[in-house]
Amino acid sequence: MIERIHLAVIREVDRQGSLTAAADVLHVTQSALSHGMKKLEQQLGIDIWLREGRSLRLTQAGEYLLAVANRVLPQLDLAEERLRQFAQGQRGTLRIGMECHPCYRWLLKVVAPYLAAWPDVDVDVKQKFQFGGIGALFGYEIDLLVTPDPLFKPGLHFEPVFDYEQVLVVPRRHPLAGARYVKPRQLTQEVLITYPVSTDRLDIYSQFLLPAGVTPKQHKTIETTDIMLQMVASGRGVAALPRWLAREYADRMDVVPVRLGPHGIAKQIFLGARDTDLDTDYLRAFIELARQGAPGSRP
Repeated sequence: MIERIHLAVIREVDRQGSLTAAADVLHVTQSALSHGMKKLEQQLGIDIWLREGRSLRLTQAGEYLLAVANRVLPQLDLAEERLRQFAQGQRGTLRIGMECHPCYRWLLKVVAPYLAAWPDVDVDVKQKFQFGGIGALFGYEIDLLVTPDPLFKPGLHFEPVFDYEQVLVVPRRHPLAGARYVKPRQLTQEVLITYPVSTDRLDIYSQFLLPAGVTPKQHKTIETTDIMLQMVASGRGVAALPRWLAREYADRMDVVPVRLGPHGIAKQIFLGARDTDLDTDYLRAFIELARQGAPGSRP
């Protein structure tokens, strides 16, 4: 009774704001669209929309169908795409979402040998899911999520692929550069430069500064790692990054890593996937290759 076109109409009306605009996107006439939805309402015996002047407002039943559409349609789109690829003798595309700014450099080192080993699989990295990756996994918009902060929910599986230490990166001539470790209060006079992330998702805040009841003198955000470390090297502030990444930059910039606290901040990078996809050969192969491509662990 409920067909795919009905779900598509409900989703597009919600996205576009009107039946006319939805009809344009779906390449049908508005009259055909209206007739089809009216017939569905009659079959179900319930209204999907209520008219308020020229606008439409979803009823409770309509809101439920919209939720179904947003969940089911991406799965159908993915299934059709995969079947087209199978029909053409291809394996498909591995879509990777990023919830880890500094992991992009590491990912590039994994993708290169993966593409060589799997010539019939494409890779697409989607950085727009930097901080909404769980929803993207559930919504079938990505197949793998790279994250340091897994959320263990039914239907999802997370595997740790490597351990790392979060450190403070300072200019080579900074007073803290030679310290064995940094104490939280030593950052009260520092400009802290981070990625544009809410403080509750920044380890230097949640695991270092806030438990000690202190904040930095100033907090600035920068999106790109290269610019961030150029700022640090020029004495404009300090930054918290994985030790392996800080070490790479220390080889060519005047920056050095310093431990955060006497015991450091230990972290892990995880790859998350849907339970139903774990038997996919090329997805499993990427996870195994990611383990082998873990950054070096020298201090």
